[in-house]
Amino acid sequence: MLYYLLYEVLHLKYQVFGPFRVFGYPSFRALLAAMTATLICLLLGAPMIAWLRRLKYGQEIREEGVKAHQAKKGTPTMGGVLIITGIVAGTLLWADLSNLYVWVVLFALLAHGAIGFLDDYLKIARRQNLGLQGRWKLLGQVTTALVIGGVLIGFGNYATYLSVPFFKDFQPDLTAWLYLPFMLLVMTGSSNAVNLTDGLDGLAISTTFVVALTLTLLCYVTGLTELALYLNLPPSPPALEVTVFCAALAGASLGFLWFNAPPAEVFMGDVGSLAIGGCMGCVAIVIKQELLLVILGGVFVIETLSVILQVSYYKLTKDPQTGIGKRIFKMSPLHHHFELTGWKESKIVFRFLIVQIFFALVALATLKLR
Repeated sequence: MLYYLLYEVLHLKYQVFGPFRVFGYPSFRALLAAMTATLICLLLGAPMIAWLRRLKYGQEIREEGVKAHQAKKGTPTMGGVLIITGIVAGTLLWADLSNLYVWVVLFALLAHGAIGFLDDYLKIARRQNLGLQGRWKLLGQVTTALVIGGVLIGFGNYATYLSVPFFKDFQPDLTAWLYLPFMLLVMTGSSNAVNLTDGLDGLAISTTFVVALTLTLLCYVTGLTELALYLNLPPSPPALEVTVFCAALAGASLGFLWFNAPPAEVFMGDVGSLAIGGCMGCVAIVIKQELLLVILGGVFVIETLSVILQVSYYKLTKDPQTGIGKRIFKMSPLHHHFELTGWKESKIVFRFLIVQIFFALVALATLKLR
């Protein structure tokens, strides 16, 4: 909105003020979007937390979970609404809204956020940690991915080949029929991975900040054709505008971390984790870095794999008579395993953050290792 007013109207059309041309640069508007999203979260955070307390929208804790977490019962949840508000505001104010990709990633954010909101609301209404049934949640995620896939392939002049990290000339084309299921896997996998990681104060949002910053850089590089070709990346000029969205995501993450840092004053809930994971997967799809996301989101991938391994091994070793199986970890996801081994919550969060920064550096290194 402000981009259109300050650049398209006042600078280009009426030439009112020459320095307004700075608003034509996506890099500058990305910085403004990040600052806008951060300030919105900081300013609205305290009133929203107080409002959630009045509504008694408190977190329900699983009885079979880590016992120390029972002390967190009743902490306001659904704070993801604050994150989404910051991202949407920052994007709408500073992005070029004529860009299709901007609306695609916004739709991914809002659609996954709606699924998470319904899940959180049902948990609160039922006063137990049982929200939306898994099959309905998956149906919503699948529908969202299919809509996005249909729009990109049908109207976005979108290519269906894959960009494989470390390989310059290996770009297999999946065709539309194979790429749609692959896109579905990327988005639902990313959404659920962030959801699984959101189990400790500040863990999911701090790692999200690192991933969002890296995606901001990747969008910017991908959108500049000459630089993208130099780095052997698939160039996509429309993706340059998604830089503004990713910067808003980073800014909102930073603002929310102010209230979510240990001990958390508010939890993001599924409305936040599903929305963040879904939009990050969508951004990776838009810039053709779906496979790189596996490296970039290393902590989210490890957390997800720990759950898959735990459940699979338990089922494989289940005793037919007792119905009890063996476990690889004390508890999954992995952060709970370290809790039960005696690590303090803050130590786990900081160490996982360090690991996530390392994965981000590895992902950036692949830009030259091709």
